[in-house]
Amino acid sequence: MLGLIPETSAPPRVLVVGCHADDIEIGCGGTMLEIVARHPDAEVTWLVLSGNDARADEASASAASFLNGLAKEPRIHVEGFRDGFLPYLGPVVKERFEELKGTVEPDLILTHTRDDLHQDHRLACELTWNTFRNHLILEYEIPKWDGDLQPTTVFVPLDEATAERKVDLLLDHFASQRDRHWFTRDVFLGLMRLRGLECNAPSGFAEGFHGRKVIVRP
Repeated sequence: MLGLIPETSAPPRVLVVGCHADDIEIGCGGTMLEIVARHPDAEVTWLVLSGNDARADEASASAASFLNGLAKEPRIHVEGFRDGFLPYLGPVVKERFEELKGTVEPDLILTHTRDDLHQDHRLACELTWNTFRNHLILEYEIPKWDGDLQPTTVFVPLDEATAERKVDLLLDHFASQRDRHWFTRDVFLGLMRLRGLECNAPSGFAEGFHGRKVIVRP
């Protein structure tokens, strides 16, 4: 089993990217809880690309809860790009990624997957890869109506308490989504249970990622 973050004397730097409020939490919220618990000195940049006033407030409050426990205050950015229109706003979204590249040099980046059927998610993945070209990038998955989940290649096992806490925080912070038929405890725990089965996680829970280009040192 390999460590997700390289062991160095410097605090680890993590960049996590999501298009919409709740994307990060759904896709890799458990992993972020683990990183905070294991690396309280981590420097985390948390970027959400879209959200109206209510959704932006939800995103900011949720990020603060998931990152609670870090010694250094995380950088939480919630942008106002229009939900569902990111590919048509390409130049200004690209500019935001270029600005980001000038402020963070991450050891680990978590972003959307390239094969996601949501157009915003695909653009975020594309811009992540063409902006950060010499970094460890793992792509998280979002369960949804489109049915676009694929087998994952990288797994982060989670203990049961972390999996439950992830779901508790999701349900607590995103009141605007509670009427969605898929926004349920069963869906979120079910996917983590499936990925836990696939990687033989001791607790039975894990989050899965696509690792398209992973370089390891001998």
